[in-house]
Amino acid sequence: MAFNSFGNILRLTTFGESHGIAIGGVLDGFPAGVEIDLKAVQEELDRRKPGQSKIVTQRKEPDTVEFLSGIFEGRSTGTSIGFIIKNTNQKSKDYSHNTDVYRPSHADFTYDKKYGIRDHRGGGRSSARETANWVVAGALAKQLISHISINAYTSSVGEIEMKQEYQHLDFSKIESNDIRCPDAEMAEKMIDKIKEIRKLGDTIGGTISCVVQNMPVGLGEPIFHKLHAELGKAMLSLNAVKGFEFGSGFDGTKMKGSQHNDLFNEDGSTKTNLSGGIQGGISNGMDIYFRVAFKPVATIMQNQPTINSKGEATEIMGKGRHDPCVVPRAVPVIEALTALVLADFYLLNKTRKIS
Repeated sequence: MAFNSFGNILRLTTFGESHGIAIGGVLDGFPAGVEIDLKAVQEELDRRKPGQSKIVTQRKEPDTVEFLSGIFEGRSTGTSIGFIIKNTNQKSKDYSHNTDVYRPSHADFTYDKKYGIRDHRGGGRSSARETANWVVAGALAKQLISHISINAYTSSVGEIEMKQEYQHLDFSKIESNDIRCPDAEMAEKMIDKIKEIRKLGDTIGGTISCVVQNMPVGLGEPIFHKLHAELGKAMLSLNAVKGFEFGSGFDGTKMKGSQHNDLFNEDGSTKTNLSGGIQGGISNGMDIYFRVAFKPVATIMQNQPTINSKGEATEIMGKGRHDPCVVPRAVPVIEALTALVLADFYLLNKTRKIS
């Protein structure tokens, strides 16, 4: 399997399976001399880890990161930063029922047909457990570009959707509830909806919005390395993501050009920001904001018709510990991926100025 790396100058390569001994990664290109707050890295992992509330999977993993290289006496050395996260609470027997059966809307069928072999224990490499690696790397990237503020939050669950614009939200309240929604009233409705769906043995999707503030002008490379294209690629690499839009997104299709154009102020800022902080694939200094759509989790606790590897009709029902809604745990992953993309472009600009 190729293509286990992400990024250009700042490049993350990951390894491991959901039910293996450990997962981990190597982060190359991280500059030397950056103070590293290891506690902050672990705190980001704690936001993603399973078992943290009643509305997520009850798998109990401490998700403790162990750094193997690249950090010495609290600073980055400029060499490869290697790390692992040991798997400690696997229950592989929960997947013994689908050894030869394809779970609907999972990667079982495609992996089997492509590679001729698959790890049926939680999906192996296709498991969302892989995203813990991204959170570690993203937490380091956040510290590299600490002057840039990145805040993601749950903006909808099913048909329950926040209508408030991000400018009126208090991001300090994102972590005040289990769903990671800064609107307390909407958060309660979302949590109740997830609990209701869980009792039915079903799952539900939702959206995460992300806002990037204090952005410099000039990040992004035309033609095939546009900032929004790289953000979109990162988000669409995340398990269960089915859509990405930035700025006015699909709503912009309902407007006229005279309504949509962002007119300039004398200082180069714009009176509106329907462009979402990116024009011509390059950041313009305004806030970047985008939204990511997640499908319902594929594993449901209901009987479903399917087929086995021989093409024979059979049935399957989900077992074990699974998220009824992936959105709340994906919030820190969205922030991590955003930080990795921005840090990569930041280093590219820095390299160009030096040369």
